[in-house]
This record gives sequence, structure tokens and C-alpha cells, in this order.
Amino acid sequence: MQKLKHIISTTQLLNRKLQEHLFVSAAQMERDDAQRTLSRPLSGRILATIFYEPSTRTRLSFEAAMQKLGGGVLTAENARDSSSAAKGESIADAIRVISGYADVIALRHYEEGAAKAAAKISPVPLINAGDGIGEHPTQALADIYTIEKELGGRDGLRVALVGDLLYGRTIHSLLPLLCLYPGVQIDLVSPAQLRLPAKYIQHLERQGVHFRESDKLGASIKSADVIYITRVQKERFASPQEYEAIKDVYVIDSKIADKLKKHAIIMHALPRVNEIAPEVDSNSRAAYFRQAKNALYIRMALLNYLLA
Repeated sequence: MQKLKHIISTTQLLNRKLQEHLFVSAAQMERDDAQRTLSRPLSGRILATIFYEPSTRTRLSFEAAMQKLGGGVLTAENARDSSSAAKGESIADAIRVISGYADVIALRHYEEGAAKAAAKISPVPLINAGDGIGEHPTQALADIYTIEKELGGRDGLRVALVGDLLYGRTIHSLLPLLCLYPGVQIDLVSPAQLRLPAKYIQHLERQGVHFRESDKLGASIKSADVIYITRVQKERFASPQEYEAIKDVYVIDSKIADKLKKHAIIMHALPRVNEIAPEVDSNSRAAYFRQAKNALYIRMALLNYLLA
């Protein structure tokens, strides 16, 4: 198994042996963290988190991951406005400079493809922490890890992907991983304006994955093992009117949650707006906060894999 230098796309993570290695590592780190017995294999190493778009969970979980492993952190929380980017500095120059200070870079950018371009010139490992409407590979890996932890396996599941499938980079990254598993069935539930782009539909067809498209959530409620709902992203719309017209098209409340299979789980990469009612948080099927914590240990495993 050839070791990866950068983590840019989910396509790099399709190796089942690599996934299992990272999942075993993440699970062990979670146990060690609970028992306060974590080793510090990255002592003396530095992570730079460079975020040109807002983030809470991704940025903080990367930073917490590095610190739990004994490393240090440099951060540019709002790099688009509060770094030299505001003076016109190119991302290429920024990466060349930052790589002289840090041993690994986690980059979030508003342009699709920015992470791939940055990785080509970065002498240190670079992790794509979200690039526009492109990909978010570490989130997808955490999502698959969550499904496995919660349901005990991934084969033969029915997964409903709900909401913004057009702009949702978490969905775009998750689909290739779901396609690995025999018998997986996928429901694509979205308004017509937010349907999954054609290139992902074509990928499902090439992989022979059974899927169905709908603008109605009802058909998936009783059959799904996983409901993965996404936020309709206001920042991706050209006008406020377009966003307002469809922002609340799918809302999971207690009545809907209770109709799901007993073992089913509700996932969301967060932040949520109105798409999951707070009353659902106490339902055993609500896995989204557990999902967020799982991402911490997955990112710990990834940082250790890249640097240790």
C-alpha cells in the first residue's frame, strides 16, 4: 500500500486496506483519549489551518487533533480577508511561504480545485478541508466511519441523501465511498434546482449502483438505514429569493424521525439551519453530533498517517 503524501480527493481513499487502517487507528485513539493515555507522536510538528471560507467543526477538529497528538497549530481563520490574500497575494505564494513554517497544511478554499493546485507546489502534506462545491474528503471518511460504527457494516444499506445535492461537497465526496460496497442502494432526494450533477449520476451508473431520484422525502422514510440531510447553502445562491424559495423544503422533526427504522441513523455534516428540528436531538437515531466527534478521531488518524 503506497503511502499518500496529500489528501485532496475521496478517490485517493477508495482503498479498503487504507480505510481499515485509518478506522482502527481512529478507534484506538478514541479509546486512549477517553482513558487519558494518548501518546504524543507528533510532538514538535506543526499544522497550519488556512481557511478562506468560514468553518467551526472542520477547523477546530483539525486543530484539536493536532494538539491531542502533541503537535502545535498555526491558524488563519478568515484568510480571505485577514491574511495577505486581502492584499492580493496568490494562493501559490501563500502555500510556498506557509510550508516553510508548518509540517502539514489543512486548506479550505472557496474555489473548486484550489486544493489540488496548492498540493502541486506544496513540499509538505496538504489536506483538502473543502474546496468550494468540489470535495471534502476527510468529512466523507468520517461519514463512512460513522456509518460503520453505528450500523456495524456498510454492505446492503439503503442511504438517502437529502437536500442540496448540487452544491453539497460532502455529498460529492461521500458518493464514491458508498459505491465501494455491494448492495448499497441510494436515494437522491432534492428539489429540481439542487439535483446531483450529471458527472456523479454517471459515476453511479458506471459503478452499477442502484439509485433513484425524487423530490419527495416520504418514499425514503421507512426504507432508509441512513438519512443524510444537508443544509441548503445560502452562500451558493445568486439571489436571496432563490434561497428563500427552497430553504425549508425538507425538515426532519420527531414525527418523521419516529417513522424511521429503529436502527436507522440521521446524519448531517453541520451546521444545520432548519432542516433538523432540535426536538430530534434526543432521539437515539440522531447521529450527527456523534458524527462530528468521530471526525476528530479520523483527522487524528490522518495526521498521524501523514506525519508519523
